[in-house]
Parts: sequence; structure tokens; C-alpha cells
Amino acid sequence: MSKALKISYTEAYEELQNIVSELEQGEISVDLLSEKVKRASELIAICKQKLYATELDVKQVLKILNEEGGGDQDAGE
Repeated sequence: MSKALKISYTEAYEELQNIVSELEQGEISVDLLSEKVKRASELIAICKQKLYATELDVKQVLKILNEEGGGDQDAGE
């Protein structure tokens, strides 16, 4: 999946939105349905991983800021 992670969150999300739109409008043939569903699953996994990584980064920054600020502010947890 390392190659797949090179796609940005925005690109993955937009591609996923396109697939969902195609599904809702019935534009996907039965022959391509399985392929599109598999791709959607990959895109969801990419988005989840990127969101999780971002969450960890933000928590780390908040922790550092909280420690530097004397611990007076709530880090949102």
C-alpha cells in the first residue's frame, strides 16, 4: 500500500466521491462494479490512514505546546 499512500488525501477523497457518484447514478456497469468497489475500499483505507497520521501529528504538537506553556491549557482531550 506504500505506493497507494503517495496519493494525497484530497485526491483520494475526490476519486472516492466520483466512484460514489457513479454508483448512485447507476453509471457503472456490472462488469466494472467489483473493480470500483475494490478501489473505493482502497481509497477509504488511504483516507483513514492519512486522517489517523494527521491526528497523531496534531496531538503531538498540542502536547509540546502544552508542555511549553506550563500545562495551563487543555490539549483538547
